[in-house]
Amino acid sequence: MSENQTTPRTFTTVKAERPKLYKVILLNDDYTPRDFVVTVLKSEFRMTEDQASAVMITAHRRGSCVVAVFTKDVAETKATAATDAARRNGFPLLFSTEPEE
Repeated sequence: MSENQTTPRTFTTVKAERPKLYKVILLNDDYTPRDFVVTVLKSEFRMTEDQASAVMITAHRRGSCVVAVFTKDVAETKATAATDAARRNGFPLLFSTEPEE
């Protein structure tokens, strides 16, 4: 081969997709005190007192409320941590996750 010949190069471009998002949902129950729900929302989701109260009231009135939207791993971790905090204190408070559409 002569020195002037070049080998053709192929380039591959990788497109990164945005991760799918998941909603963390607070489900209402008739046994967990409102103050405790607000405390969990403030500690696990870093909400202010007013934000946590608004989410708690919405869940109380409608039966459920979207707390926040995260990637799947973060949403599941936060929902589990919040539910576990309630269980440690003897309350049936439940957080779940579902894909955002």
